Amino acid sequence: MIENSEVPKPAFWKEPEGPRLPRIALMGEFSAGKSTLANLMIGTNPLPVQVVATQLPPVWISYGNRPSVIVDLEGNETECDLAMLEGIDPEETAFIKFYCEQEILKQCEIIDLPGISDPNMAQDVWARIMPFADGVLWCSPATQAWRQSEAAVWEEIDDEVRQNSILLLTRGDMLLNEKDKSKVLKRVQGEAGTSFADIMIVSLVLARDAGDDEEMWEQSGADRFVSSFLALLEKIADGLEPSNSESPSPRSVFNESKPEAMVEVDEDRVAIVPRRPIRRREAVRDAQQDTLSDVDPMSFMPKFS
Repeated sequence: MIENSEVPKPAFWKEPEGPRLPRIALMGEFSAGKSTLANLMIGTNPLPVQVVATQLPPVWISYGNRPSVIVDLEGNETECDLAMLEGIDPEETAFIKFYCEQEILKQCEIIDLPGISDPNMAQDVWARIMPFADGVLWCSPATQAWRQSEAAVWEEIDDEVRQNSILLLTRGDMLLNEKDKSKVLKRVQGEAGTSFADIMIVSLVLARDAGDDEEMWEQSGADRFVSSFLALLEKIADGLEPSNSESPSPRSVFNESKPEAMVEVDEDRVAIVPRRPIRRREAVRDAQQDTLSDVDPMSFMPKFS
């Protein structure tokens, strides 16, 4: 995380003015579930299918409705069409800046990094972005959890960032039973427990398909992840420059979430749309006793917000 003015900054970096949001990098080896996690967190498919399948440099996702731009290593910005990025050279590109108006992005910026194990992409492509990250969500498939190649890369990450990070053992549904899950989790906690703020098993597919099924949502492990992630965002935000924003904290807004959930299904792919957590029965009863006429529906946030 570049905060010290004495640390040389790359040519592509433009210092933001005033307070900023926490920056969370999504990391892991190729096909570890980072794209599914990004879709769930943001509440929509942030990139077209053909782009996800393309070798890309880091994708920096922020709140807004500006056009997407390619930022080269000299800091030059070129407006781009996200559906036509096949020819982009990752080694000559700092990152792609992508904007969308989803609630989670009012609380943090998300940096989707390339898979660390891609043999066709130099490590510099993602490593040069890491000094700007405040924390990491690291995805590692539970069936091959926390390989030596992952641990070797993680050792190179700044210790402050590591302590602001969560290790997600994805594809939890591929483990046969709770005994197997417990065994895997115990092993990984023994190997990596001191270098992450939290470690947990999740099934991103189960979370994606949960709809308004609260039991399935909790079974996926996503409910616990949401709580841990929001606590992490608050911790990081507390360490940043004080904000003059009137926006409430991630937790306070999340706790006011509307009791509904929605997943739209397309024949070709599942499109994740903003999902709403189901409040506990006590909260629902209290809400029914009050008038909702003064509640701004836009204040309700997705499950991962």
